[in-house]
Amino acid sequence: MSLHSEIFEQPQRLRDLLLQRATAAKIAQAILERGVNYVFLAARGTSDNAGRYANYLWGAQNGLPLALATPSLFTYYQAPPLLKNALVVGVSQSGKSPDIVSVLEEGRKQGCLTLAVTNAPDSPLAKTADFVFDINAGAEKAVAATKTYTAELMALAMISAALKNDETIWKQLAQVPGWVDKVLERDTDIQRMAQRYRYMNQCVVLGRGYNYATAFEWALKMKELTYVVAEPYSSADFQHGPIAMVEGGFPVMAIAAKGKVFDSMLEMLTRLRQQHNAELVVISDDAQALNLAQSPILLPASMPEWVTPLVSIVPAQLFACHLTSVKGFDTEKPRSITKVTETH
Repeated sequence: MSLHSEIFEQPQRLRDLLLQRATAAKIAQAILERGVNYVFLAARGTSDNAGRYANYLWGAQNGLPLALATPSLFTYYQAPPLLKNALVVGVSQSGKSPDIVSVLEEGRKQGCLTLAVTNAPDSPLAKTADFVFDINAGAEKAVAATKTYTAELMALAMISAALKNDETIWKQLAQVPGWVDKVLERDTDIQRMAQRYRYMNQCVVLGRGYNYATAFEWALKMKELTYVVAEPYSSADFQHGPIAMVEGGFPVMAIAAKGKVFDSMLEMLTRLRQQHNAELVVISDDAQALNLAQSPILLPASMPEWVTPLVSIVPAQLFACHLTSVKGFDTEKPRSITKVTETH
């Protein structure tokens, strides 16, 4: 099993996870019965990026404000905030990070409903929670998380769908594994594309709305696998200063899926290409955005914007994986990091 093979496992893992609709329904029922007013979510690394997706999804689809926790308040500072009427969520593939566990422990102490989203149902995090959503991604041997990330996104999306109780949403979710299959068909093209960036040592990664999370996750994969200094930004935030660093040939990665924020993304990409002569790698389902890119990566057509992060991250994973090999690094053994990081 390798990083590349685990990327290719994702369609089947997502299909398997969709069979756990009853789990999502039980969690949603508990949320509704408890009169939850907002969500307090704790995570680190890749799982933190899944939390960024939930921030948009549960806010837009379910009317639930979501705050991303600062675990150091619970550990080093010993000054946890008041969590009245919150759903306290811990997202962690291993479920072993003490600081994430401490947030759920405090949530239970304050009488909150608690939920663990994890790939380890016997972990300390799972044992602390009232409810556990086992993402069932199987053993993930590669240090860089791929299938656990998309499984976390799917679990969060399933809870949102169960709260919404709309069959149309479930039908849209059911199409996601097939859309991921289509993206994986572009593997050879992405491998060839990666050759162009052999000597790249810095870039920015842009996304907005639901795909703000994708920008962060793509940047993380670039940093931990290829050692490129990859800085993620909202395309809106990027205009407030950071755009000044872009000059001719500066690499910009972008996710520009059709939806509410697409026009603003297209405006930014047009500006970067025409005024700054940037080097663009664009993941999109729109011809205008793709035509601006030196390296265009096509997404399947007709996807609802809210599910695009589950699909758009997959070509980004492939890009990072192939660029790692192009640069002569080991995709299975990134330097300085391990599979499980237990922060306090």
